[in-house]
Amino acid sequence: MIDRSRRAFMRDGLAATGALSLGAGLLSACGQDAAAPAPAGTEKPRRGGSVKLAVIGGNQTGNLDAHKPVGSGAFRGWALYSKLWEWNRNANPGLALAEFAEVNEDATAWTIRLHKGLEFHHGKSITADDVIFSLRRLTDPQLASPYGMAYLYSLQRDGITKLDPLTVRIPFAKGHGLAALPELWMSWGGIVPTDYDPIRNVIGAGPYRLKSFTPGQRSVFTRFENYYKAEQPYLDEVEIIDFNDPITRLQAMQTGQVNVAPNLAYEQLAFFKSSPDFQVVSSQTDAWHGFAMNIAAPPFNDPRVRQAFRLLADREELVKRVLHGHGRVANDLYSPSDPTYNHDIPQRRRDVAEARRLLKAAGHGGGLALELVTTAGVGANAALVFAQQAREAGIAIKVQLVDNAIFTGPARNSFTFSTSTGVSRPFLLTLQQHDGPRSAANKTHFSDPRFAELVTAAQAQPDVVKRKALIGAAQQIQHDSGGLLIWGFADNQEAVSRRIGGVAPDRTGFAAWRTDALWQRQA
Repeated sequence: MIDRSRRAFMRDGLAATGALSLGAGLLSACGQDAAAPAPAGTEKPRRGGSVKLAVIGGNQTGNLDAHKPVGSGAFRGWALYSKLWEWNRNANPGLALAEFAEVNEDATAWTIRLHKGLEFHHGKSITADDVIFSLRRLTDPQLASPYGMAYLYSLQRDGITKLDPLTVRIPFAKGHGLAALPELWMSWGGIVPTDYDPIRNVIGAGPYRLKSFTPGQRSVFTRFENYYKAEQPYLDEVEIIDFNDPITRLQAMQTGQVNVAPNLAYEQLAFFKSSPDFQVVSSQTDAWHGFAMNIAAPPFNDPRVRQAFRLLADREELVKRVLHGHGRVANDLYSPSDPTYNHDIPQRRRDVAEARRLLKAAGHGGGLALELVTTAGVGANAALVFAQQAREAGIAIKVQLVDNAIFTGPARNSFTFSTSTGVSRPFLLTLQQHDGPRSAANKTHFSDPRFAELVTAAQAQPDVVKRKALIGAAQQIQHDSGGLLIWGFADNQEAVSRRIGGVAPDRTGFAAWRTDALWQRQA
């Protein structure tokens, strides 16, 4: 067990560290502002107390696995696990457990060094062996984590090397390197000890230790005194309670059973904004909503039809009616906050006449009928609004509402036309999740040789200026011939009891997930 002198080290050393060394142009990928900023206002956070967070999506199969979370496991992971990098509030990666991270010139290897004196919940010091174990576990074919091999596809697992007790060298295949390692590893990159087990030995280095866990119901965590951030966390205890629907959660908030409700339903905003007992924290994010056109199937195998559908979308109306005005118009591209985003591509505007011309040229002058598959929520509302808009061009859309288990199940990539959404993340990570050349969840079946060449080169390019040029060209291809119709970006709303501090606007969309920043005011 490491003694309490570590706290002094964290206060006087780690908190003031500027020891960031990066390859050329990598500053945008690995900023130094990972730690959550002080809560809004002039109040100083106090230690002690507890919070109860209410999340939607209770699942009896939920788990605590750092590298393969199920149900609301990702939410619990913010309390349990720490990473080499973490998302800052601008949705970019910043150093966390690592004090140094450098990629070589051809992006074939990263060298990463841990801070000294870091500790796991059970007292073991965090070493290079734990980093190697964690990375190899995430990418283990036997674990079959959807976040491992899909994101770190070019990792040379057998070549990971411990250079000293705190330093590792991580190699990648030449020409397919991962200059964007922070973005692609971070979300599922919890560092766990070599004796970790997701059921029998749930140990991490996050702000809270596990006290109890009942799948689909609740999780209770207690403060980890040797957390790596000076003075944090503030609370004695954090409890995460699973709810199956927004109505039940609203009732629990009203009666004081829970204190924080992330990701509010729009129809509940008026109540929380009018109540003296709550504040609503609104965050502008890059979380996007749209439609996936399967270009492997007619009619979307014709790029003219895809362009016509994009021209039919009245984006302003969709934002107003579906997001209730809590968002902004999109341009069929994701990740606008990424420093490599191509802002020179003109905003696509609605043009029904041009859409009709394109449809006629594609052989659909007499009209077109198809099914739009969706599930309950924002997607269903967007589908209904877009179906109305498409009628102006002679397109008859039948909205097919299916259970979420079907919508996200094995058949999800077979739909001809379906709603689609993504969280607020950088370009290369979002690409791997949705329409990239190696994405397992490519509902659009977008496959363009030049596009694949450009994004592969971008992933192997440490210089952010050169990477921006590659990604800009790739985004132009997406905009011209891709299969995603992205109509809007949604703001995120959290309802917070006025007794709780530390929830602040957060472009990641996870303002309430930062449990290390939460604190309780005195009654």
